Amino acid sequence: MAHRVTDHKRALPVTQAAVLSLPPSSQTKRWTVLDSLLCGAFAGAIAKTVIAPLDRTKIIFQVSSNQFSAKEAVRLISCTYKKDGFLGLWRGNSATMVRVIPYAAIQFCAHDQYKRLLGGYFGFQGKALSPFPRFLAGSLAGTTASMLTYPLDMVRARMAVTPREMYSNILQVFVRISQEEGWRTLYRGFTPTILGVIPYSGITFFTYETFKKLHTERTKRSQPYPHERLAFGACAGLLGQSASYPLDVVRRRMQTAGVMGQAYGSIVGTMREIVVREGVLRGLYKGLSMNWIKGPIAVGVSLTTFDLTQELLLKVHQLGYFTH
Repeated sequence: MAHRVTDHKRALPVTQAAVLSLPPSSQTKRWTVLDSLLCGAFAGAIAKTVIAPLDRTKIIFQVSSNQFSAKEAVRLISCTYKKDGFLGLWRGNSATMVRVIPYAAIQFCAHDQYKRLLGGYFGFQGKALSPFPRFLAGSLAGTTASMLTYPLDMVRARMAVTPREMYSNILQVFVRISQEEGWRTLYRGFTPTILGVIPYSGITFFTYETFKKLHTERTKRSQPYPHERLAFGACAGLLGQSASYPLDVVRRRMQTAGVMGQAYGSIVGTMREIVVREGVLRGLYKGLSMNWIKGPIAVGVSLTTFDLTQELLLKVHQLGYFTH
């Protein structure tokens, strides 16, 4: 999904718009996998730090039976601030960074690699991918990243919903879960995570890439401006997270069952219990309105940061300041 042309002022012929969807290595031999990893890691870290207080609040509501409302969300944030101070709003963010940095690095790097592979397989080498391969590349990238970093997501969820006295650091979470609940608990909720990330990552990357392609065709500009990228990313995040949100709730319930005094054995069983106790909208879509605020911000910042960082590194390579 990265941009490969760095001149913002020069217009492109529409026929060259396809080049925008290619991984950078197809246009410069200096671009490496390490560059993609670095850009992805930086983008993920910035985006998650920006929305960390909202993300923590959303998780707390997702794993409880309390009804969500904007008023209650504000009250929870206020109570957290009074009890734990300003930095308390970012509790669990260290675990988030430990998980997000490798996750985002792998996801963005894998997306570039999958686009290249699928372009060759479907006969689009050197051209923009058609809609299905575009969606497939995003889904595979998200799935790959989730599979490789899932235990870190489990730890992050535990730290977000527990008091500071229970888990003092990330390592303690790993140790206590393994000793008290078994190492398999680190993978509880893995299946709904993968089922949710397929539509989420697929729709997100597909929408963002499509908006960029249409923008180039309509405006004849090679690159969108930063505020346009933020808007494209926000729309992509809104659609992707809305499509996969019920599975996100199920995932959080299964991840935190051990510390919330609940027991969930399967995806269907968890969904059934949530619906029976809390209803469909108030249960499976609890906190969605908050996600409509934080999600587009996070995805917009992440995708825009990745693109801009990638363009900056490309310019650095072209000027010959450093090589790998």
